[in-house]
Amino acid sequence: MILADAHCHLNHELYKNELDALLERSKEAGVKAIICSGVNVPTNREALALARKYAPLVRCSLGIYPVDALGLPADETGLARQVHPIDMDAELEFIKQNKENIAGIGEAGLDFHWVKDKQLREKEKENFAKIIKLAEDIKKPLIVHTRDAETECVEMLESSSVKTVILHCFTGRKHIIKKAIDKGYFFSIPAIIQKLQHFKMVAEMASINQLLSETDGPWLSPIPGKPNEPANVLYVIRNIAQVKNFTEEEVANNLWLNFQRVFG
Repeated sequence: MILADAHCHLNHELYKNELDALLERSKEAGVKAIICSGVNVPTNREALALARKYAPLVRCSLGIYPVDALGLPADETGLARQVHPIDMDAELEFIKQNKENIAGIGEAGLDFHWVKDKQLREKEKENFAKIIKLAEDIKKPLIVHTRDAETECVEMLESSSVKTVILHCFTGRKHIIKKAIDKGYFFSIPAIIQKLQHFKMVAEMASINQLLSETDGPWLSPIPGKPNEPANVLYVIRNIAQVKNFTEEEVANNLWLNFQRVFG
């Protein structure tokens, strides 16, 4: 089987001393492509460097995580942090200048779980609108993070002309999932589908032609007590096969074709 991890964070400190071994395990599992996603100024540069070092296995997407964009304290640790609010225009220009070196833009989106203040939420929307505009301009896939803001996020995407949207670890309600399906968006299903019924529901609702596999490593591990890693996309294949009554080979082949359609 040929596999792909459409979203992970290889620059996390948990991988620092074993990245080569992790990538070797990935290849042994059949993984042929990994997208390392940036979330702020330092991690965007780290993701670019990893893509250069480990090409063609590793590619990158450059993004501005909604919480980082506001300069707020981290909701997770282990990635290089943005200690001041990001200069959005400068970082978007940096992404634009590197458009030939990246597979997509993201992760980016809206996060109302960690951001409760109404003014800051409006600022998030302003920032996301700028990122959507960049995706429109340079015609790159947009990898979207949304938490407790799924309705608002999909509404903003609907009113845009972005051609390719990947909803990463999407936890929206059924009617929002249906709306995203109807728009032709892709759903990047994480390895923790092994444990969470919600992602099985997403995989069941969406066409096989709209699904991708991801880990979000090192987070969302399907194996208790162990950091997640790209080899674990096997869990995605296995569970989608069960949900859709396909063979694992059929699922892997379809998701690999989807990955090629999305990222080239």
